[in-house]
Amino acid sequence: MSSTGGNYGDIHRYEPARESTTAAIAIALLTIVQVVFVGLFTYGLVSGWGTDAIGNMFLGFLLAVIFVDLAFILVLYRKEFLPDVMIVKKRRRKWEDLYVREDDVDGRQVDTGMVWEQIKRAVYPYYER
Repeated sequence: MSSTGGNYGDIHRYEPARESTTAAIAIALLTIVQVVFVGLFTYGLVSGWGTDAIGNMFLGFLLAVIFVDLAFILVLYRKEFLPDVMIVKKRRRKWEDLYVREDDVDGRQVDTGMVWEQIKRAVYPYYER
């Protein structure tokens, strides 16, 4: 689905999620593995495995596996169950990035009688007249 207009906030492209059964089964299995590793890590912390060097390395390995497994779960979920949506964003004009007012885009004539006011405005742009 594509809209022809480019108004700010319009949905430019919307592709629904695939919602694959295989991905759902994979996420369920990875979640079970995640629960097992979290339980083993928690048991290791409570049992004091981190007091010697080998146990500490094993706990670090378990923590790394927990985060990698969680990353795979999130990647599968994003790819298979979230829709692909592109929203039109407003593009700013170059003079807006310089904090120039719209009526000052083409510049102003130098008024020699207001030199001090112009210096104040140049030093402090939010100065009120």
